[in-house]
Amino acid sequence: MDAITLLKADHKTVEQLFRKFEKSGDHALAHKRKLVDEVVRELSVHAAIEEQVFYPAVRARAEELSPDVLRALEEHHVVKWLLSELDTMPPEAERFDAKMHVLMENVRAHVTEEEQYLFPEVKKVFKPQELRQVGEALELAKRAAPTHPHPAAPDTPPGNLLAGAVSAVMDMGRDALRTARRKAETQVRKATRRPARKPEPTMTMDSAGESLPH
Repeated sequence: MDAITLLKADHKTVEQLFRKFEKSGDHALAHKRKLVDEVVRELSVHAAIEEQVFYPAVRARAEELSPDVLRALEEHHVVKWLLSELDTMPPEAERFDAKMHVLMENVRAHVTEEEQYLFPEVKKVFKPQELRQVGEALELAKRAAPTHPHPAAPDTPPGNLLAGAVSAVMDMGRDALRTARRKAETQVRKATRRPARKPEPTMTMDSAGESLPH
């Protein structure tokens, strides 16, 4: 898969999650939290591989596209701060939905800029075989990319390569801990859930005046 196709596929995956969130009801808190967790993961990985592989390749090949790449990096910076706040924010928080909608607006604007301008320009300066090679590098980078946002970390080489590797290891432990904690919370809720009360039998009187349950 070439680089442009891979990155567009990522964009489509995130947009599908956005639409599911928009269709969620006001009280679907657990569902919204799950969707936001998926968005955080998808965008964290996507941003990391663009910063580690795609943007450096574009700048190395076409210096005239550097201003566009730098603007894209700043857009990533804003998105990663929003992601870092959503990552730990409970879905019942007053600003949870509002923050998610601001995130969606920023990401959609960023995607539009990339797909309508940057990607066509990249196709002009890279041969198809070269784009496939960059795509292979992106796929490899995905396997070791951080799964949570790290907005304070470097976003350009060589700093982001080292920081990304360290962050990815930390995120693996963080994901495992979060999964275990949420399973435990679910088990506690089930264990403490009150059983349904059985209806008390009604009483009737027989011919001798004795009470009979039924």
